[in-house]
Amino acid sequence: MTTWDAHAAVDGVWKLESARIIAGLVRLAGDVSLAEEFAQDALLAALERWPESGVPDNPGAWLMAIAKRRAVDHLRRAGRLDRGNEKLAHELAVRPDPGADDLDAALDDLDGGVGDDVLRLMFISCHPALSTRARVALTLRLVGGLRTEEIARAFLVSEAVVAQRIVRAKRTLAARRIPFEVPAERDREARLSSVLEVIYLVFNEGYAATAGEDLMRPGLCLEALRLGRLLARLTPGEAEVHGLVALMELQASRAEARTGPEGEPIPLHEQNRGRWDRLLIRRGMTALLAARAAGGPLGPYMLQAAIAVCHAQALTAEETDWARIAALYEALSRVLPTPVVRLNRAVAVAMAHGPEAGLALADPLLAEPSMRGYHLLPGVRGDLLARLGRNTEARAEFERAAALTQNAPERATLLKRAAACEERADAVTLSHAVAAFLARDDLDPATLRAYGQTMNRLVRQVGGEVALPDLTAERIAAAFAAGWGRAAAATWNRHRAAVRSFTAWARSDRGWTAADLAAGLDRRPEPRGRTRGMDPAHVETLLTRPGLALRERALWAMLYESAAGATLALSLDIEDLDLDGGHARGVRWGPRTAALLPQLIAGRHRGPVFLADRRPAPARMPPSRDICPETGRRRLSYERAEYLFKQASHGNTFYQLRLAEPSATRRRSPS
Repeated sequence: MTTWDAHAAVDGVWKLESARIIAGLVRLAGDVSLAEEFAQDALLAALERWPESGVPDNPGAWLMAIAKRRAVDHLRRAGRLDRGNEKLAHELAVRPDPGADDLDAALDDLDGGVGDDVLRLMFISCHPALSTRARVALTLRLVGGLRTEEIARAFLVSEAVVAQRIVRAKRTLAARRIPFEVPAERDREARLSSVLEVIYLVFNEGYAATAGEDLMRPGLCLEALRLGRLLARLTPGEAEVHGLVALMELQASRAEARTGPEGEPIPLHEQNRGRWDRLLIRRGMTALLAARAAGGPLGPYMLQAAIAVCHAQALTAEETDWARIAALYEALSRVLPTPVVRLNRAVAVAMAHGPEAGLALADPLLAEPSMRGYHLLPGVRGDLLARLGRNTEARAEFERAAALTQNAPERATLLKRAAACEERADAVTLSHAVAAFLARDDLDPATLRAYGQTMNRLVRQVGGEVALPDLTAERIAAAFAAGWGRAAAATWNRHRAAVRSFTAWARSDRGWTAADLAAGLDRRPEPRGRTRGMDPAHVETLLTRPGLALRERALWAMLYESAAGATLALSLDIEDLDLDGGHARGVRWGPRTAALLPQLIAGRHRGPVFLADRRPAPARMPPSRDICPETGRRRLSYERAEYLFKQASHGNTFYQLRLAEPSATRRRSPS
C-alpha cells in the first residue's frame, strides 16, 4: 500500500468512525481535548503502519484500540486510573489486539445508561453550562465530524466565530469537570431541544452538503437517522423526537431522485417520484402518528414533517397541495420565526398564489444580516424573478447565489440557470410580440380591434415581460379561466380564436415560440343558428383569387365541396386518396378539388397530403407519420391553416366555410 492509499483509507475510516472513537475516549479520559489528542495519535499510527501492513480487517476497531491504549497509558502516568479503568488497562495489556466487540463490552461494563457512546457524548456536549450555540457547534464537531467551515455554513456565521465557540466549550467542560455520564431524566429533558437541533443539522449537512464535489453526504444522513431512531426509543413520550424522526425519514426518501446522472441537483417538482423510497415514507408517516399520539402542542419538527407528508402524498408535482403547505409554513413561522423558515414560506406562497406573492415575502429578507451570505435567498429570488419574466434581474440573482455556494453541483446548476436567463433576456417578450402582431397591415379594422382587446388583456394578466419561449399553454389557460371563465360561449370562442391566430403567426411566421399556446383552450359549443355560413359568392372569390397558393386552393376547395372538418382533411395521407373515386376516409369532394389534388401531390407517393412550408427544426421533430419522406416537410397544422384562411377571408373560420352551401346537391362528409 502506498502512502497516498494509506491517507485515503485513514480519511475514509475517520469519516465513518470519528464520532464513535472520540465518544469512547471521552468516556475513558473524561476530557474532550484529551480524547481528540488520543484519536489524532491513533491516526498518526495508522499512517505509519498501514503502508507496510495494509488496512486491518476492522480499521475502526484498530484505531479505537490504539487510541484507548494511549489513553490508558496517559491516565496511568497521571495516576488517574480507578478500579474499573485498572481492570480495562490490564485487559488491554494482556490482549494487545482486542476485537471491536470485546473492547466495547469491556468499556460498557464501566457504566450503563443510554447504551450508545455517541448519543451519550451528545448529551454531554449539550450540557446547560454551555450556551445553546456552543452546544450545537461542539456536538457537530465531535459527533458529526464536520469541519469548522461546514459548521459555519450551517449557522450562517463566520468560521472564526465557530472556532471560538468550540474552544470555549471544551474549556468550560474541562474546567467544570463535567462527568461523562447519562444525565438524570429531568436534565435530559432540558437538553433535548439542543440534541434534536444537532441531529437535524447533521442530517441537513448530509442531505445538502455545504461544500465539496457531491450534493449529498449519505453517511451523515444515516448517522442522524440512527441517532434519531435511538433517541425515539429512549424517549417514547416526546412528540418532537418522533416528529424529527418523521421529518428525516420523509426527506431521506427522496435521496435517490435528488440528483441526475452527473450528480446535478434535480428540483423537487422535477423529481421522478417513482424513485422515492416508499419504505422510508411509510416509516416517516408512522413516526408522525407516534408524535401525534404523544400529545402536546405542534412543535417545529412535527410541522415540518406534516409539510413533508403533503409532498409524499402527491403522486405528481401538479397534485401537490401548495395551499395547505403555505398554511403549515405560516404556522411554523409563528413557532420558529427564523429567516430560513420565512424564506421557505415565501416559496410555498409563490407556488400556491403566484411568484409576485412569494417575492413580496422574500424581498424583506435581504435586510436580514444572517441571510447576506446564504445562497438560497438569491437562488429563490432568481427563480421567482424568472417566473415573472424579469430575466435580467434573475440572471444576476443566480450568479450571486453561485458565488455564495461552495457546493460544486449546486454552483454548476445555478450558473446554468443564469445562462438560460441571459438567453431569455434577449428573447422576444410577450408584450413585444403582441405589439408586432397587432402592427401588421393585413388586419382589417374590425379584426384588429377584436384581436387587440384579447391580446392586450392577456398581456396584463400574464405579464408583458415574460419571454415568449417560456410562455406555456397552461399559463394561458389559467389566464383565460380568470378573465373569461364565465363568459358566453361566443365571447370565449372569439378570444380563443385571437390566441390561436397569434400562436400560428408567432410560430410559423416568426419562429418565436414552439408551444401551442391555445392547446389548453377548448372551443365551447354555441347555440345553433348563431353562426352564419360564408356567402358562396365570397367563397368563389377566394378560390379564384390570382396568386393563391395551390395548397390553400386545394384545401379550401376540399372543405367547401365536402363540408368535412378541417382536422379530418389535414390528417389525410396520400395513401388514403382514391383520386378516381373522389374520396378518402369518408371525405368526398367535387370536381374543383379533383382537379387540384393531382397537382398538389405531383411527384409524391407517401406522407401527408397538405404540407407545411418549412422543414421542422431538429429539436422540434414531430412523429414520423407527420413527415413527408420525399420533402422532409411536416404536416400542415390546423392553427397555421386556419390562420391563413382568416387572413384571406377577413376573419372567417373553417366552420363558417363548412356552413357555406355551394349547391343543393353537395354531399356532406362526417366532421
